[in-house]
This record gives sequence, C-alpha cells and structure tokens, in this order.
Amino acid sequence: MSSNTSNTHRLNIAELPRHVAVIMDGNGRWAKKRLLNRVKGHEKGAETVRQIVRISREMGIGVLTFFAFSTENWQRPESEIHALMGLFKRLLNSEEREMQENNIRLGIIGQIDRLPEDVRAVIARVLKTTRGNDGMLLNLALSYGGRTEITEMVRRIAFKSAAGTLNPDTIDEATVADHLYTRELPDPDLMIRTSGEMRISNFLLWQLAYAELFVTPTLWPDFTADEFVSILKEYQNRERRFGKVSKSTSD
Repeated sequence: MSSNTSNTHRLNIAELPRHVAVIMDGNGRWAKKRLLNRVKGHEKGAETVRQIVRISREMGIGVLTFFAFSTENWQRPESEIHALMGLFKRLLNSEEREMQENNIRLGIIGQIDRLPEDVRAVIARVLKTTRGNDGMLLNLALSYGGRTEITEMVRRIAFKSAAGTLNPDTIDEATVADHLYTRELPDPDLMIRTSGEMRISNFLLWQLAYAELFVTPTLWPDFTADEFVSILKEYQNRERRFGKVSKSTSD
C-alpha cells in the first residue's frame, strides 16, 4: 500500500491536521475536456479518492471527509444519478477488504434514507464490517447539505425543549455540535476544494468555521498525492489564531 510520494519526509507528522475535508470538484469538466461521458470523470475521480485515502492513512491523518454527493445533486439527470449510485456501490465493495487490512473505519453523514435501498445495504454492511477499526475514519458525505444538517439540528433541539428534556437557557455551541451529523468528530482543520471554484457549496457550514481553506485549480481526477502533500506543507506554514493575536505580535 505505497503512495510513491517522495516529499512526505518534509512534513511535520506531529502537526498534521486531525481532520481533512475535501470538496471533489471537476469530474464533469475533466470528462468534457476529453470528449467523454461525465460518468467517466466520476470513475477517474474514484481512483483519486483511493490514492488520497492511502496517503492519508500512511501519514496518520485521523479523519478524511469527502463531499461525495450533495442534496442538490439529486437535481442532476436521472442517468447520472443512477451511474453515481452504482459507482458508490462498486467503490465500497472493492475497497472493503483494503479498509479492513489498513484499519480504516467507514463513516457516512447525510440523508442516508434518500439513497437507493441497494446502496444503503452495502453501506450498512461496510459500516458493520469496519466499525471496530480505529486507524482512520473515511467519512463520506452522501446526500448531504449543510443547511439541511443545521435545519435538522434545530428541529431536534426544539423537540427536546418542547418535551422539557432540554432547558433552552443551557443551549450553547457544544449543544449545537452534539446535534449535528458530525457530533463524534473533531471539526475539520483543513478543507481542500479542487477545480478552482471559490465557494464551499453548502458543505459543513458549522464545522468549517475555523478551518484553513485551500482551493486548487486542479480538477479532481488530476489531483495527486504529491499535490495533497504540498497543501499539507502549506497548511503547516500557516498560523492558526482562532481570533486571537498572533504569537509573533509584540506587546
């Protein structure tokens, strides 16, 4: 399981992000540039997912979240949606053994009930198979939307308040975080978006509050382990102040 990445030795392994979130954009444009069907772009993008999962596991990144399918993606042509669902199934089936061998646990966030039954069955099996693994969490955002997540969070808190099991006066940021899909995860330290689009597209709206953002013009199918490592190096050169004064600022 070698990534063949030559410059990882220049990284400070102790200062790697705990959680990396990725918006995988550009599959369709990659295919269009090559006069191919959009589905071919998604298939090539799946190969990139494998590569980034492998190098992340080797380096010791704890959580890797991929924005795989948004709530808005349900508006795409039915043929593309069908092809994507089939690709998700094939990817999970083909990678299940490698996830087991490399101590990787699968996680899913989003409106899973909207997915086809056969896709949900594969997800349920792989979730069960890998639930004891603790080397890395591979987290897929499927049928996911940040506004939907926040709306569902508000509804759950409102129900508890109305039932008298939650005092509104005690609601704080920790309460909110505990009612999100990601309640058991650290917030992303780093968010990468490919294809050069300067937006977060309804992805982890609450969780990305203090994440370092990186946008690369590279289309997702062309994204490599070497570019990923280069972004990690740049991340390590940034000072994360969280609203505080810079350490280098003198009194």
